[in-house]
Amino acid sequence: MTDEQSPQRRRFPAADIARVSVFAALIAVLGLPGALNVFGSAVPITLQTLGVMLAGVILGTWRSALAVAVLLVLVAAGLPLLAGGRGGLGVFTAPSAGFLIGWLPGAAVTGWIVERGGRSPSMARLMTACLAGGIGVVYLFGIPVQALVAGLSLGKAALLSAAFLPGDLLKAVVASIVGRGTQRAYPDAIPAVHQERLRAGGR
Repeated sequence: MTDEQSPQRRRFPAADIARVSVFAALIAVLGLPGALNVFGSAVPITLQTLGVMLAGVILGTWRSALAVAVLLVLVAAGLPLLAGGRGGLGVFTAPSAGFLIGWLPGAAVTGWIVERGGRSPSMARLMTACLAGGIGVVYLFGIPVQALVAGLSLGKAALLSAAFLPGDLLKAVVASIVGRGTQRAYPDAIPAVHQERLRAGGR
């Protein structure tokens, strides 16, 4: 490694750490409005899944997953960063635990799909990414855990979770619009562009 390459290699990790920290904080802030339980569900509706989708759209695969991981570690340590001021290890034994755990692969899948869109991911791709990762993957983890913890059948848990769909679809639309606008204003916010710059810095 030459002296010219060394500073550039050091710059990227610092920038990535800053972005990861910002999105971990954003997801936490989106919990401030609180949570809403509907139709007897033990899993609350929150705005924090919007932050998970946005992280995937703007940060890409591994950085979005890391942002969610940072948040979950802080929550496990007892910080009240989830909607309704929840925190501590107890939240990972609650009916909503699967949804929380699902945020991590959900953000990663969202980011992975966006990255496949190259330097100019379309609005349709962003929407698909949010639907597949931010909703599909999160539900894939959340519903079985909810059924197990709450003593419900998978069908009953899925039916209860259907109450989240209208709000989550709206979040997917918002995340896609915000993500597309951000990427147009700041091309560096496009995950594929970031990856290209990392590879260029490593040569």
